[in-house]
Amino acid sequence: MNRIAAIIVGIFIAISAFAQGDSTLVWKADAVKVNDSVYQLSARTTLPAGWYLYGSNPTIEGLENVKLTFASTDVQPTGDVTLQGNASKIIDALFDHKEATIYKGEVLFKQAVSVAKKSINSLHFTISANLGKEGAFLPQEQKIDIILSEYKAAANSIKINSIDVQKPLSDCGDVADRVHHSTGLFKVFLLGLLGGFIALFTPCVFPMIPVTVSFFTKKSHNHKEAVRNGSLYGFFILLIYVAASLPFHLLDLNPEVFNNISTSPGLNILFFIIFIIFAISFFGFFEITLPHSIAGKADSKSGLTSIGGIFFMAVTLTIVSFSCTGPLLGTLLVGAINGGAWQLSAGMAGFGVALGLPFALFAIFPSWLQLLPKSGAWMDTIKKVLAFVELALAFKFLSNADLVEHWGLLKREVFFGVWFLVAVGLGAYLMGWLRLPHDYKGQKISGTRKVLGILAFVFSLYILPGVTNTPYANLSLLSGFPPPLSYSIYGKHNVEGKGLEANVMNDFDAATKLSAQTGKPILVDCTGWACVNCRKMEENVWTDPAVKQYIQEHFILVSLYVDDKKILPSDEQVYGYTTMDGLKKDIVSVGDKWATFEAENFHQNTQPLYAIINTKGQLVNQPVGYTPDAKKYLEWMKCGR
Repeated sequence: MNRIAAIIVGIFIAISAFAQGDSTLVWKADAVKVNDSVYQLSARTTLPAGWYLYGSNPTIEGLENVKLTFASTDVQPTGDVTLQGNASKIIDALFDHKEATIYKGEVLFKQAVSVAKKSINSLHFTISANLGKEGAFLPQEQKIDIILSEYKAAANSIKINSIDVQKPLSDCGDVADRVHHSTGLFKVFLLGLLGGFIALFTPCVFPMIPVTVSFFTKKSHNHKEAVRNGSLYGFFILLIYVAASLPFHLLDLNPEVFNNISTSPGLNILFFIIFIIFAISFFGFFEITLPHSIAGKADSKSGLTSIGGIFFMAVTLTIVSFSCTGPLLGTLLVGAINGGAWQLSAGMAGFGVALGLPFALFAIFPSWLQLLPKSGAWMDTIKKVLAFVELALAFKFLSNADLVEHWGLLKREVFFGVWFLVAVGLGAYLMGWLRLPHDYKGQKISGTRKVLGILAFVFSLYILPGVTNTPYANLSLLSGFPPPLSYSIYGKHNVEGKGLEANVMNDFDAATKLSAQTGKPILVDCTGWACVNCRKMEENVWTDPAVKQYIQEHFILVSLYVDDKKILPSDEQVYGYTTMDGLKKDIVSVGDKWATFEAENFHQNTQPLYAIINTKGQLVNQPVGYTPDAKKYLEWMKCGR
C-alpha cells in the first residue's frame, strides 16, 4: 500500500512539474529494410533535464521497459527492445528501494519488426515509456507514423517544393479566380430560391397558403398583429431550413470531406434509389409521408397563440410538405454539398426564403389571395411532371457512382438514351396519350399542357444526337449533366474532332517527363468525374477552336481526377501522410492522391482548378477556377508566358 501511495503522489508531482514548464518526451523514429518481411526500427530521444527513463527491470513487478504497440496485427515485434545510452543503476524509493536501471541524456532504442503483407507501406505504432524524477513517476506515450523507405518517393511526389502559390512568376489570373469564388454562393442561393418556388406549386404546399394566411387574419386582433404573425411564420420557415445546414459548420470538417461525400458511390446509389421511389410516388402509385406521430406532435403545439405556437406551425408545414419538398431539397443538397458548408447554407436559405416569403406577403396584403389560382387538377399535373424530372435526375446520381468507380454501366450514349425515353414519356403524358394514376380517359387537356408536351418532344429530339457518334453529339446546353465525351460506347473515337486529342494524360509524373522532353509547360487540370462545371469547361471552352489549338500547341495537359475511387498500386499508397495543416490522412485511391496534390500545392479544394507549371516546376501565374468565357480563359493561358 505504501508503494502504491508513493506512486500516486509521484504521478501528481510529475504532472505538476511538467505543467510548470518541463518538456515531454519526443521520439524521432525511422525504419530500415532488412529483407522483404523484416524492418529494423530505431528511435532517438533526449530526456528533459532532471528526468530519467526506466529501462529493463524484470525484478520490479509492473515496471515495463520501453514498449511498442502496433496499430495493425500484420506488424509484430521480433525479439526484445535494445536500449543504448547513458545507463546507470539507482536505488528507487518508489519501488521498495529496489535497484532500477535508468537512462539519462540521449537514448536510442532499436526493435526488429516483421511485416506479414507486402501491401503495408507504412508503420503506425505507439511508443510507451516510463520516466522518473526526484521521487516522481510519469508514464509517457507517443504515436509514430513511418513511411517505409521504398515508399517515400510516393509521399514526396505529392508536394512540389518549387511551387509557391503566393509568388507565381506572373500575378495574372487572380482576379478571375476571385470572381469565380465570390459569385458561387449567390448562384447556389438562386438555385435554392428556384427550387423553393417550384415546391410552392406542389399539392403539399400551395393549398396551405390561403388556409394559413386566413388563420392568421382571423386569430389576430388587428391587421398589425396579422402582419407580425405572418412575417414570423415566414421567418421561422427560413430558420428551419437554414438550421438544417448548421451541423456542417459546427463539425468543422475538412473541406475535402464534402467532395468525398458528394462523390461517394454509396451515397449516390442511395440517392438514385430514393429518387426512383419519390418519382414512383409522384406518379401517384403511393404516398410518402413522415410518421403521423411526428406531424401530430408538432401540430398540437401549433395551436398556441404565442411565438412558440407560430414556430410549431412552421415545423408542421415543413413536416407535412416533405413528400413534395423532399426530392427538390435532396437535389439541392447533393448539388451544393461539394462546395462546403457555406454553399449548403446558401442553398437552404434560398429554399427557405422561397417557401416562407409568400406567407409573409399574403399576411401583409391579404387581398392578394384573390389573385391566386384555385387549387385543382393542375397541381397533380405539376407533381407528375416533377416525377419525370426526378426520374431523369435519379440517373444523374447513378452516373456519378458509375463514373468514379469505372463500372461502365451508364456510358454517355446510354445516359442520353434514358433521358430520351423520359422526355418522350413526359411529352406523351402532357398530351394525354399516357395515363397515370388518377388520370381518366377523355380527360380535358388544356392548351398550356399541350404546348408543354410539344416542348418535351422538342427536347427529346434535341438530345437524340447524344446517342450517336457525330459532331452533333456534344450537346452544349446539357454540358455537365451527362458523362464526358471520353466515357463513350464508341471508345476514344468519340472524342476525335470534338475535344483535345494530343498531349493529354492523367499522371502528373508522366506529364513532368514529357514536359522536360518537349520544353512545353504543364497545364494542370484538377477535375472530377462528378464535377458539372468541369464538363462545361471541357465541352464548351476547350472545344473553342482558338483555345483548343493553343492548348495542343503550347501545353502538356494533365487532368487529375480528385474523386477517382480506383485503388493505387501498393507502392504509391501512403499511410499517415501529414498535410501542410498538420492533419494525418491515408492516400489509398487515385482521388486521394490528386485531391491532396491540389490542396498541398495550390491551397484549393474546389474543381475545376487550372494551373500552369513551367519546365522548372515553377508556377507561371495564378491558378483559376471555372471560367466559362473562352476568350478570358485564352487570355489567362497566354498571360505570364
